[in-house]
Amino acid sequence: MAKKTYFVTGTDTGVGKTMVSAAILEAARMSGKRTLAMKPIASGCESTPDGLRNEDALILQRAITEPLAYDVINPVALEPAIAPHVAAQLAGRAVSAQRLIGFCRGLQIRPADLLLVEGAGGWRVPLNDRETFAALPRELGLPVIMIVSLKLGCINHALLTAEAIRADGLVVAGWVANRPEPEVMSCEQETLNYLLTHLGAPCLGVLPWLEGVNAETLAVHLNIDSLFEN
Repeated sequence: MAKKTYFVTGTDTGVGKTMVSAAILEAARMSGKRTLAMKPIASGCESTPDGLRNEDALILQRAITEPLAYDVINPVALEPAIAPHVAAQLAGRAVSAQRLIGFCRGLQIRPADLLLVEGAGGWRVPLNDRETFAALPRELGLPVIMIVSLKLGCINHALLTAEAIRADGLVVAGWVANRPEPEVMSCEQETLNYLLTHLGAPCLGVLPWLEGVNAETLAVHLNIDSLFEN
């Protein structure tokens, strides 16, 4: 059984959840940990001879130490590059929190030191007309790793996301600051200082901007020891 399972969310879409997840997995591998990961639902998949494939899920597949079939990592693959609940409707598929929870529980029973479950978009992304993605970590009782994109407005987005996570009865286990562009945001250090003081959770690292995904380069900027405590 996976000893530690975390849900990875972002303060918005496009904040680098997959890139940061890959870096966390690489940091864990470098410390001798066995890792698993999954992206239960993914839109924006491409048609291939093997079926629909999502680039983020493929990145996770390459980053983990334990071999997993693609369908285990991304059990619900949707082609349109739009919000998952709309993509599911267009595909004529019903997506429920309980179904995704079942997939997660199936992976949790596999032996590993760390399992990351990556969400889609932000904390309140809809799964259907009644449920949001937050239902999955809430039902499973998963601690949450929050990815903060260092850009104008990130303090507000980060504080609101952390507030929503805690309002759902979950713990913010840590957060990672990610630079989304080569140009450093104005007053970056002041922004980081405020977040360090007010988020009430450990900062696992501040990642530099990179063109493309390079988990090994990013992993050295992380300190994930706290994820394996207790």
